[in-house]
Amino acid sequence: MSVAAPPAVNGRRTGPPGTGRRGRPPGTSRRELELIALRLFTAQGFEETTIDQIAAEAGVSRRAFFRYFDSKPDVLWGEFDTEVATIRALLEDVPAGLPVMEAVRQAVLAANHYQAADVPELRARMSLVGSVPALMASAAVHYDAWERAISDFVARRTGQPADSLYPLAVGRATLAACRAGYDRWVVHADADLTVYLDAALRALAAGFAGDMLTEEPRGTGPPPRHRAAAPGPAARRRSRHIPPRRQESRDGEH
Repeated sequence: MSVAAPPAVNGRRTGPPGTGRRGRPPGTSRRELELIALRLFTAQGFEETTIDQIAAEAGVSRRAFFRYFDSKPDVLWGEFDTEVATIRALLEDVPAGLPVMEAVRQAVLAANHYQAADVPELRARMSLVGSVPALMASAAVHYDAWERAISDFVARRTGQPADSLYPLAVGRATLAACRAGYDRWVVHADADLTVYLDAALRALAAGFAGDMLTEEPRGTGPPPRHRAAAPGPAARRRSRHIPPRRQESRDGEH
């Protein structure tokens, strides 16, 4: 999703007349490329799937693929990167009198739009991210960008350097709390993600006081009946470790 994307019509994004790019058939969107790539990654493995295959399946050229994504791993991070940009933009406009953690909580909740029905797709994405070395390395870059969106805001508010103790502590603690909320949401799949993020961030802001540590939140709706697609060969080994940050490049891309 892009904050600047034109409205969707019948599931496809459209732009003003005459703005279509050459080499890209009408109706092919970033979102469609993401879904095609995820299907291929899950079915035959991330390393085994080439950019040429993704482009061919979508009916676009390799060059058109790179209009949307800088590399193959970036296909799985489009929504996440949009969330980071949205959080940054929201935190730039918060009233000066709003407490730091309340401003962070409101921005994070406003930037997240996932519902229980989205869980199967996100499970497939995270299964790949947690098992493919190239994706695990790229994950560190994206999580670092999310964390910096928070720490940069705290630095502006406090007048301290972004890499000093308190901005870093708030950024890293907020990311950890949100990842915990995300993990529990994926397990239950019974509510919008914001239900779990809200509870985690309120507890963090309260210093995890005893009266905040009650039963974890649960949604009122039943979990989805359908299961996520079975992981492909590249998603059968799970790992929760995120290695040190490493930049990805187009060099050597499939």
